[in-house]
Amino acid sequence: MYCPKCGTENPEGAQLCHSCSWVLTSISVTAQNPNAKTSGLAITSLVLGLLSFCTFFLTAPLAVILGIISLIMISRSHGQLKGTGMAIAGIAVPVVALPFVAILMGVLMPAIVKVRCVAQQQICANNLKQLGVVLQVYADDNDRQYPTADKWCELLKPYYRNEKALICPSAGQGQCHYAINPQAEPNSPPDVVLLFETKGGWNQCGGPEILSTDNHRGEGCNILFNDGHVEFVKIKDINNLKWTAE
Repeated sequence: MYCPKCGTENPEGAQLCHSCSWVLTSISVTAQNPNAKTSGLAITSLVLGLLSFCTFFLTAPLAVILGIISLIMISRSHGQLKGTGMAIAGIAVPVVALPFVAILMGVLMPAIVKVRCVAQQQICANNLKQLGVVLQVYADDNDRQYPTADKWCELLKPYYRNEKALICPSAGQGQCHYAINPQAEPNSPPDVVLLFETKGGWNQCGGPEILSTDNHRGEGCNILFNDGHVEFVKIKDINNLKWTAE
């Protein structure tokens, strides 16, 4: 035990300090050595605990482990080490904060998912815009005729550089997630459907019977109209789409 007056270490159970003769009471047993060094593990534990907020709690497990180890080492050092408070803080900070972070993530996660879906929806729309340009170029090279509906994917291959233009990023497997409306012609009205989303396949053609809203959580689908503009049509408005010139 250490003398609270002069800091001299005395044998366990001693009643008087052999250096200054101070009475060593039960309180002095717990007195800390004024020359004790701060545990490096305790400091590291506290730093890692605080950093866990910036690292999405990746450093939290290490902070807790080092904090426990430092507490054990401090208790066995017989007053040579200090830093119990920092070690406890290194353990407590991530443990206490974790439930609040979990609640925060629960609130933010739907917004994050929504942003991702919107981004994928926009990529899909850009794909259809590119295909719209490709279809017009093809028509200019082929007497103002769109490609044959049952071979449109192959016939357009020489005109698009990236095959990813045929793939909706939020859809499942398949070489192409779009279908062509065989009723559409270059001289059809501008609001006639030209390309639309469907399930994965190749050279798909048809009408509303193969249109799919599954690629965007059933909320709607992207449509390329005959005038070249693309619109995300919500499911409630799909029945209003025009498929023929009539």
